[in-house]
Amino acid sequence: MKNLGTMKQLRLAAPRTALWQEVPVPVPGPGEVLIRVIGVTTCPHWDLHLFDGQPMFPGQTLVYPYLPGQPGHEAMGEIVALGPDTTQFHVGQRVAAWRDTGKPRVGFYGEYNTFAESDLLAVPHTLQPAEIASLELAMCVEVSFQRLMAVGDLTGRSVGVAGLGPAGLVAVQLARAHGAAKVVGIDPVAARRTLALTLGAERAVAPSAIAWPAGRRDGAALDYTLDCTGRVDSVEFLLDRTREAVALFGVLRDEVRYAPRHMWGPGVMLIGYGDHNRAAAETALALVNAGSLRLAPLVTHTLPLHRYAEGVELLRQQEAIKVLFDPWA
Repeated sequence: MKNLGTMKQLRLAAPRTALWQEVPVPVPGPGEVLIRVIGVTTCPHWDLHLFDGQPMFPGQTLVYPYLPGQPGHEAMGEIVALGPDTTQFHVGQRVAAWRDTGKPRVGFYGEYNTFAESDLLAVPHTLQPAEIASLELAMCVEVSFQRLMAVGDLTGRSVGVAGLGPAGLVAVQLARAHGAAKVVGIDPVAARRTLALTLGAERAVAPSAIAWPAGRRDGAALDYTLDCTGRVDSVEFLLDRTREAVALFGVLRDEVRYAPRHMWGPGVMLIGYGDHNRAAAETALALVNAGSLRLAPLVTHTLPLHRYAEGVELLRQQEAIKVLFDPWA
């Protein structure tokens, strides 16, 4: 394939230093397509950790300059070129990334990016960037619901979601979509509790032990809960107020105490995370297309990608839930 010219791309040169640099447009390899990025959303934990020079996962080692375009894994765009041996897509088709493989690679924080066609799903042209760019996040959260539904049917049950950031707000909607009769959002930030109520939560409360005393047998306890914070105090709060199972989505960095009281009555299960899979992504996309999962309300700010540092600061101050970046603005 001939030289495709140059483009602009974000590069984390050092902690708290983001460069908007000119680089060659990448050439798609076997099984890859070249995507003109239309919109890419922040993944707050990734962006805050990497921009600050802190590992996202315990034990991870970071080296700067960091991978070009990373994090940048929640994105949608239009296919402009096909690499050898591609069979699933055609030029002009709109796609969204459905998974980040976890392997070192260039991300979508740029005007163009190459990506394996196996990690993309076709999306309708009618969807705006804010409505679909975060499909990868929705897939991730759906994996937790796969784990919960392996324990029991959610239909007609009560489900709690702790942490009403992007993942938690997706989880509120997925709980409803999977048949929960009652969804309770739990978060200390009033504005996020209010947003959860518009997205399907019946109640939204602060994590207060005074207002919500511990107890797994009374009417205040929930059947299933999902922690999206990764905080030990949040997980332990849920364990004391959940009848059947607590699923973990947030990244834990410390040990959780599973006490003798959690073992009886019957005992509450603590469920770890599962594996990213295409079925979860296809379920999330089907719910987006059906209008049962709304990703646009998570996007509270839209900025040009070259103002990346400003977007991360909005996340840090909790003024933004998600920021949508436009590489072409």
